Amino acid sequence: MRIFRISFFSQGKVYQLHAESVRQGELYGFVEVSGPQFDEHTSVVIDPSEEKLKSEFAGVNRLMVPMHAVIRIDEVEKRGQNKILDIETTSNVTPFPLYGPGRPGKD
Repeated sequence: MRIFRISFFSQGKVYQLHAESVRQGELYGFVEVSGPQFDEHTSVVIDPSEEKLKSEFAGVNRLMVPMHAVIRIDEVEKRGQNKILDIETTSNVTPFPLYGPGRPGKD
């Protein structure tokens, strides 16, 4: 089985998920991520950030991520840890500017 790790911006944070399938979405400008994978708690240690992701994506079979929000997609040998990371102010990665209420460039 193929496993993909996808990193993308959402709500001011970087999400890193593992999924069974990643492809160009049917909606123009979106990447379709299918079959998100989460731990089944086979160990005693529970990661709170993975639990938050698991509850946020509970019942989701397929999600559409805007293409400009995707940072990186990797095919990996085995599933790693899903995470939500804060964007560092000293980071080399700058999110694509989003315009709207309370953001620069609003009309």
